[in-house]
Amino acid sequence: MNASFWKNDISRDGRWVLPAALILAFLLSALQAGGFWGFFLAASLGFFALGAARRWAAEDSPRAGRALMWILASAFLVRILAAAALTVFLPLYGHGNEEERAGYVFTDSYRRDAQAWALARSDDPILGAFGNAYYTDQYGGLLAVSAWSYRYLSPDAHRPLLISLLASLVAALGIPFLWRALRRIEGESLAKASSWILALYPEAVLAGGAQMREPFLITFTAMMLWGFFDWREHRRAWGWLAAGAAGLLLFSPAVFLVMFLALSALFWLERRARPLSWKLLLGGAGIFILGVAVFAFGVNRAGALGAHSPFGVIQKWFHEAVKWDIYQLERGSGWMQKLFGEMGETARLFFVAIYGMLRPLLPAILVVPTNPVWRVIGFLRSAGWYAMLPLLLYGIFPAWKTEDDARRRVILWAGAVAWIWIFVASLRAGGDQWDNPRYRSILLIFQAIFAAYAWLSYRRRKDILFSGILLSEIAAMGVFFRWYLGRYNAEWSVFPFWSAALWSLSLILLIFFGAVLFAHRRRKKR
Repeated sequence: MNASFWKNDISRDGRWVLPAALILAFLLSALQAGGFWGFFLAASLGFFALGAARRWAAEDSPRAGRALMWILASAFLVRILAAAALTVFLPLYGHGNEEERAGYVFTDSYRRDAQAWALARSDDPILGAFGNAYYTDQYGGLLAVSAWSYRYLSPDAHRPLLISLLASLVAALGIPFLWRALRRIEGESLAKASSWILALYPEAVLAGGAQMREPFLITFTAMMLWGFFDWREHRRAWGWLAAGAAGLLLFSPAVFLVMFLALSALFWLERRARPLSWKLLLGGAGIFILGVAVFAFGVNRAGALGAHSPFGVIQKWFHEAVKWDIYQLERGSGWMQKLFGEMGETARLFFVAIYGMLRPLLPAILVVPTNPVWRVIGFLRSAGWYAMLPLLLYGIFPAWKTEDDARRRVILWAGAVAWIWIFVASLRAGGDQWDNPRYRSILLIFQAIFAAYAWLSYRRRKDILFSGILLSEIAAMGVFFRWYLGRYNAEWSVFPFWSAALWSLSLILLIFFGAVLFAHRRRKKR
């Protein structure tokens, strides 16, 4: 950035950054009984960063800059408003447990944030977050950032909204990286649609306003994606690629390994006809081994897994984690125990994977008794996923038909990464109501790319296949809505789960293949 940038653009940003930061700091400090200057400093620096990132991402298009400005503002505001609203309403209208009385949606964030405040108040160095004494954060990165923020920005009192503010700012900061990367594939339309998904997807909004790792991980993955695309074309942007990789290693080495493998796969697909240099292969192998070592250390700090190699640690950790989550799912529901009793071991694993992909269940949240706060949260999370799911299914068809080879390769790659990760996240989380959607959202950038491409393709073609997929989903939800009514409402008759599943599958196949046949006949007429 040249001198004119610092002289002109930063001073121009100050006209809106400082008043906005003052107003926001005043409101947040009113909710948290003080801490004005900590909120103000964090908001000011974050707003300046967002302004600079917006100009950088849309430097050659004023129209794109205006669109990106609205997307960034929306992304930040929905997250910080959600965090503030939950801080107020959960203690009043929640279930009354310990974390909700403190204003936390996630149990993980409540425990991690409590230890971050304890570390901040202690005489221990911040790097103690990576030791065994502070165990609530598996890898220590978010715990360290939270403890540092409390120690230096809010030393007098524990103010969780400070971390929510940082998470909201970081979540919005990832959007310009995704925007800039996607303009390389199909221009502004795909960048805009994908960015709106990243900004407003309910699961990302919920985690982005909470004290969770997901907003940081999503931004670091977007940073790595942009760095890779720029390096691939111009052999530059090593800084962004390295910064994204370092952030993922700090917050979640597992996600770093997934991103490294995903980007390596795309690199290989594009160069498969040309040999790779031995320096590149050695460098890639070294980075991969480093990620494996850091990941193994994070999941086995106390040495409880008893494996003799980093790969053995990871394999055993994943196996034990899946086994434990499936056990928790079965133990927590008599209905699930009944279903599992009717299945073999392999069928259970397959059922849990599919069940996890459908969580959170939209028909369930409309029927299952709960309080208004949790019904709104559950409905928004479910509606967001069930709106994206048809696009992720339909996207395979237009992506495969894309005429440009390079574009088709990237879009299909993004779809493959999205679906592989959805399956792995579902299996890892064992069908859990909260962990499945949260793990799934970590690689939201790939889902956003694929879903946005599907939506843009449908708008151009008005393809009946998408309508068929959407109607299939609605029909299946209608069957299970009726099933949940029978399960939770005495006025409705009960029918077996497998009958509901069979009816749903039959309707899905009937509607989908009807749409395929209709599309085929329409093409023949043309």
